[in-house]
Amino acid sequence: MNWLHTKKLFIVIIGALLNAIGMNLFLIPADVYASGFTGAAQLLSRILTGITPFEISTGLLVLILNIPVTILAWKKVGRSFTIYSFISVVLMSFFLELIPVRHISNDILLNAVFGGVIAAVGIGITLKWGASTGGLDIIAMVLSRVKDKPVGIYIFALNSIITLSAGYLFGWEKALYTLVNLYASTRVIDAIHTRAQKLTALIVSKKSQELSKTIQSTLVRGITEIPAKGTFTNEDKQILMVVITRYELFDLERIIKEIDPNAFTNIMPTTAVLGLFRRD
Repeated sequence: MNWLHTKKLFIVIIGALLNAIGMNLFLIPADVYASGFTGAAQLLSRILTGITPFEISTGLLVLILNIPVTILAWKKVGRSFTIYSFISVVLMSFFLELIPVRHISNDILLNAVFGGVIAAVGIGITLKWGASTGGLDIIAMVLSRVKDKPVGIYIFALNSIITLSAGYLFGWEKALYTLVNLYASTRVIDAIHTRAQKLTALIVSKKSQELSKTIQSTLVRGITEIPAKGTFTNEDKQILMVVITRYELFDLERIIKEIDPNAFTNIMPTTAVLGLFRRD
């Protein structure tokens, strides 16, 4: 378990570093804006620096904006996810302060695409290892644990505000390149992690009772057990069906590997869930 935490911490560090590189070497010099809280911090930094005598960095604002949602996650989600997510935010803020803002290319399109891709690789690998880069990912996790509410509307609203504000204040060309960045980063995150917000896992195992108990004690999800028989071995088994969010996939995979490495697991995207999704 200690080795797992070490690997997870290493991934979080690399993810934060890639995020900061994408920002300071591509997006910020080109005035192209990232998505979510990072883009909001970037926009606020530009506005506040212009109207006040102080230079308020993007890194500092990223940290400040994430403090309230981190406190919320600590109360509603759990310690492990919250701790690693906050470590990711702190490291990203540190790297944003450490890495100088400089132009790698004067081509705004290259900056928008490469900045988005590099930052998205950092976000994607962080999500894949059961943490987040803060901001809207934490809000999504909280909503998935408290109520089955889609986070897409919040992501769309915040990114729309960022894009329109950038266009109004700094020129509509910047807004259009921001959209290019958002598209590129979204595609990369989906390729690395998973496109679907909800996933259905079908787990075929002879250790169904132990798996059910551990999954239910770790995740806020109900499980349906279905009797099954392997046609090749003619052995009686059980199929566990559980619907999870994309943020819980790492924990589910870890539980299955620890309890029954020989289990057959099929993970599928889920379009919609009707009825009770969360466990009261």
